[in-house]
Amino acid sequence: MSTLQPDNSIVAMEEIKDFFEFLQVVRQFSPHTLRAYQIDLEAFTQFVGGEQIAWEKLDRFAFRAFLARMAEEGLSKRSVARRLSALRSFFRFLKKRGRIEESPLDSMDRPKLERRIPQFLTYEQVENLLAQPDLDSYLGMRDRCAMELLYSSGLRISELVGLNREDLDLKKRRLLVRGKGKRERVVPITKGAAEWIARYLESPLRYLDSDDLHQKEVDEKAVFLNRWGRRVTVRSMDRNFASYLRASGIAGHVTPHTIRHTIATHWLEKGMDLKSIQTLLGHKSLATTTLYTQVSLKLKKEAYDKAHPLGGLMDESVHADEAGEKEPGGR
Repeated sequence: MSTLQPDNSIVAMEEIKDFFEFLQVVRQFSPHTLRAYQIDLEAFTQFVGGEQIAWEKLDRFAFRAFLARMAEEGLSKRSVARRLSALRSFFRFLKKRGRIEESPLDSMDRPKLERRIPQFLTYEQVENLLAQPDLDSYLGMRDRCAMELLYSSGLRISELVGLNREDLDLKKRRLLVRGKGKRERVVPITKGAAEWIARYLESPLRYLDSDDLHQKEVDEKAVFLNRWGRRVTVRSMDRNFASYLRASGIAGHVTPHTIRHTIATHWLEKGMDLKSIQTLLGHKSLATTTLYTQVSLKLKKEAYDKAHPLGGLMDESVHADEAGEKEPGGR
């Protein structure tokens, strides 16, 4: 008498569902990270045959083929690394559950990535950006308050929109922040940022409907509200920031996260130690914070070249010598 075997598609989907439940409940991943993992896992499952998957039958050649497909599609090294990271996590999960004996990814090298130097703004550019919101409007006041807070304390945009009134202590000028993995930290805020928060929260416009401009407060917990009186979303804040960026005339790929890079760089320039910056930003690893030293060294080199009487001439001389070495006898 034959024994009925479970449908691979049902088993595979159940294991994926269990994996995401683990990420959400145990690892406490943010919705944004969960969505990224979902996209990456879907790309792989579709490549290896859709839902009809037997995880234990996959070997490293399947993953190498997937790598080749991503290369054909022109995915960046960073995107490839992110997908492989999601797959490593999933197959470690399967191994712990006893579904597979070994993960094929354990025998594969991790792609090497060049660590990008974070982009940052100058003090003048920050002032220019802060001056863009229309302070005669309630939503403009909100956006100025948000940008002041981003620059004051180096918050992530997701941390900013997640702030509740109970997280604020304006008298002591500090706030409770819930970062990645639901890790909490207390960060100080500047006097100016505290004043902007108080001005925004205490504005009579927060509690009044204003025709098509905005509606009164509905969410009593949230600090930052959208035009309908509910908690504003990350996407909405991103769109608003992009419009202010265009109005400012600042070039380059600048996002709200750039403000976080900017204040970290400015802290370092003003002499703050890396460990303190790590704590304020909520970085799990000091290695992440150390990236800002590269920015600082670059700034110091530029300042030196600008201030030194022979700075520009010295660079030209070096370039000329290098050209001479490449082309002996050349003029």
